[in-house]
Amino acid sequence: MYLVEIRFECFADTTLSAVERAINGLMEAWRHNGQLLGREFPLVQNEAEFRLRAMCPESDSLHSRFHSDWAREALAALTDAKLLQPRVKMLGRDINSEASADAVPTDWQVLYTTYVHSCSPLRDGNTMMPVPLYRLPATFNGDHKAVVKWQTEWQACDELQMAGSGQVEFAALAEIADPQSTLFRRGWDLRGRIEYLTGVPTYYYLYRVGGESLEAERARPCPRCGNPEWALDEPLHDLFYFKCDACRIVSNLSWDLH
Repeated sequence: MYLVEIRFECFADTTLSAVERAINGLMEAWRHNGQLLGREFPLVQNEAEFRLRAMCPESDSLHSRFHSDWAREALAALTDAKLLQPRVKMLGRDINSEASADAVPTDWQVLYTTYVHSCSPLRDGNTMMPVPLYRLPATFNGDHKAVVKWQTEWQACDELQMAGSGQVEFAALAEIADPQSTLFRRGWDLRGRIEYLTGVPTYYYLYRVGGESLEAERARPCPRCGNPEWALDEPLHDLFYFKCDACRIVSNLSWDLH
């Protein structure tokens, strides 16, 4: 990922509320298209100029060729707030973050995230490198807002269950581990939409904890179709021990049994 500084300069008198509304609208448009990562974009003012810093998947993520219609509208709306078009300065690559995939996958890909990841939730199945969402055809309504919102909810549930917050923990765990949950169904449908648009087999990561024993865990069938032979001979990326090609699901060996 790359750290960028984005500057907005006023060309006439304006109001702070108009500036804030216009800039935040653009940030949301870029974020929901996968061009910006994270959820918070602190904005500072220096006389007639406003600045913020943000993370991008690639060095050219904010190039106009990647903009959604929403982003183009948000850029045009800057004029109404008496702001010039933004100037983007590349500050450098974040050495603590993952690099993006060099190309859109052609073999297989997987929807995978955790509460500690801020990168794209779509990963190249062969390398597990994140795939910038804006490099895909728009998922719904011209951008990837549905995928970003799914990721935000999945991460929130993951953080709650990791924190061990009583009854909330079990409800959150069910959302990411139960194939009958609302979050699973929404994510699995998004997976199917991405596969349809890209023509690339796209899988969904189903979180797994619990289990009685290592032997019983390895013998468990696919929770969606009952396939008893979805266990892999060797794990993929030291993470996926199960893979159902019919259901497009991958899963880990129960974290309780590692």
